[in-house]
Amino acid sequence: MTRSRILVTLALLAAVVTVTACGRKTGLDTPYEAAEQARKDAERAKQPLPPEPEKPVKDRKFILDPLL
Repeated sequence: MTRSRILVTLALLAAVVTVTACGRKTGLDTPYEAAEQARKDAERAKQPLPPEPEKPVKDRKFILDPLL
């Protein structure tokens, strides 16, 4: 019973590690950058263009920024 439980736990652990390794290895896109990219992709594919994104407001400093 213990041996089978260990094997199941190891199999689940391997599955979790495999699934969590999926994804992009680059920086995150801001919503503005993602909207710009969506427009470019739609233009290349000759599809209707989504609305033009608004330029973001200049980022203001927040007191807790150094902690993040």
